[in-house]
Amino acid sequence: MLQVRGVEAGYGTGTVLHGVTLDVPKGEVTAVVGRNGVGKSTTLKAILGLLPIQKGKVTLENNDLTGCNPHSIVRAGIGYVPEGRQIFPKLTVLENLRVGQRRRPKVWTEERILELFPNLRARTNNLGHALSGGEQQMLAIGRALVTDVKVLMLDEPTQGLAPNVVNQIGEVIKRLKEESVAVLLVEQNLNLTEDVADRVLVMSKGNVVETCGIREFREDGEAIRNRWLTI
Repeated sequence: MLQVRGVEAGYGTGTVLHGVTLDVPKGEVTAVVGRNGVGKSTTLKAILGLLPIQKGKVTLENNDLTGCNPHSIVRAGIGYVPEGRQIFPKLTVLENLRVGQRRRPKVWTEERILELFPNLRARTNNLGHALSGGEQQMLAIGRALVTDVKVLMLDEPTQGLAPNVVNQIGEVIKRLKEESVAVLLVEQNLNLTEDVADRVLVMSKGNVVETCGIREFREDGEAIRNRWLTI
């Protein structure tokens, strides 16, 4: 579904990504792990067009999105939940959801999102800043879904959340897989990664250095951690 081929990108004159290549198949979770500063978040921003791609190509269902504006990429079917959630604190839950709509959703309606996140249903008129961290994360995911995404990119969705909320986020990701949404997940919580991912990509120094199925990651996790993830 989503294909990234040889992408180079960065900030200003500095290059952070050095030829990133990855695939995100329909209805599967592709997890990206690695130490801080290796280019995981930069990869998501480059895919969405928030950073200019210096070299390489991004396609969704064989449609070339390289160099497109972020709003065009979202309309094509790629949703993005940034690190830190970045919801609108002075808008209500419903207003946050409606801000994300470019057109009336056909698949992920407000009702379906409130079904997916029951905690938000009782808080539809609450302002964003009045929500807990977990509720804000649920709202951020819902705001991305109302664009009727084909691919959902999640950047550290469980950061700073309580274990029970992490479990809820994990169940949501599994539900999205069942709904044939492709998920590109950047995540430091390896327990969650092992629970929801179909394949794992390891990044180091701006490139994908290892790719494995989740079974292999579980079996060889210690060696992968020691080589690429520990400080």
